[in-house]
Amino acid sequence: MPQEKVAPRVDVERFFEVDIRVGTIVAADPFPEARKPAYKLTIDFGDPIGVKRSSAQITVHYTLDTLVGRQVAAVVNFAPRRIGPFTSEVLVLGFPDGEGAVVLIGPDLEVPNGSRLY
Repeated sequence: MPQEKVAPRVDVERFFEVDIRVGTIVAADPFPEARKPAYKLTIDFGDPIGVKRSSAQITVHYTLDTLVGRQVAAVVNFAPRRIGPFTSEVLVLGFPDGEGAVVLIGPDLEVPNGSRLY
């Protein structure tokens, strides 16, 4: 898989406008209506963010039963996005593997839900 170009340089203040938090997946459900294979995730970000939902194309490396209880990083301040009959409220983050399938990112040790990336 070819590497993408490096994005233009930005000020750190602009980076911190993107609110990246950690949350725990509390439910993972099939999403058969999605155009590409995906799951519906319910993620608890703790107070004051609460529980949010996301659609994630992560079916290559993850099964529904391995996702519940896993902590993931997500952008929590993007506008909600309609994906077919589902509204995705947060963007779960990951990196592509060698074939382009998503590998989730999250802390390697448990941290409090809602902790902000810095």
